[in-house]
Amino acid sequence: MYQFHIEDMTCKHCEATVTKAIQTLDPQAQITIDLGKHEAQVSSSLDRETLLNAISDAGFTPQ
Repeated sequence: MYQFHIEDMTCKHCEATVTKAIQTLDPQAQITIDLGKHEAQVSSSLDRETLLNAISDAGFTPQ
C-alpha cells in the first residue's frame, strides 16, 4: 500500500481524475481518497514511481 499527499487535489472531480489515472494503468487498484487531508492510499501491483507518474500526468503534484 502506498500513501500520497496531493495538495492540489481539492474536489470530487480531482478525486475522479486521480482514480481514473491510476485505474487506467491498473484496473484492479484499490484507491481510498481523503479530500480533507489531500491524501490518497493506493493498493496496486504497480511500483511507487509508476503511480507517481500517473498522478503527475493527470495534472497533480503528488508527494
